[in-house]
Amino acid sequence: MHYQLSWFGIYLADWMDVRSNSVVKMNIMSDQELLKIQLDELKREHRSLDEQIQQAQPEVGSEPLTLKRLKKRKLLLRDRISRIEDQLYPDIIA
Repeated sequence: MHYQLSWFGIYLADWMDVRSNSVVKMNIMSDQELLKIQLDELKREHRSLDEQIQQAQPEVGSEPLTLKRLKKRKLLLRDRISRIEDQLYPDIIA
C-alpha cells in the first residue's frame, strides 16, 4: 500500500522485512509521551533558573534588571508547566 502526503509530495509505503515477511512498524510517540518529555525539560529549566536566582540575590553587584528577567522567565515556565500538567492530568470532579 502506498500513501501520499500531498503537502510534502512524498510517498509512504508499508515497509516489509524481506527475510521474515513481516511488517516493520515505525516507532511514533504519542501526544502524551511528547508532553511528558516537554514537561521534564521545562521542569529542568525551571530548577536551573531557580538556582541562578538564588545565586544572584546575595551578590551585592548583581543587576536588578537581570534578576527581574530571570524571575519573569521562571514565572512563564511555571505557567507552561501548569498548562501541560493540566493536559496530562485533568481534574476529574466525581
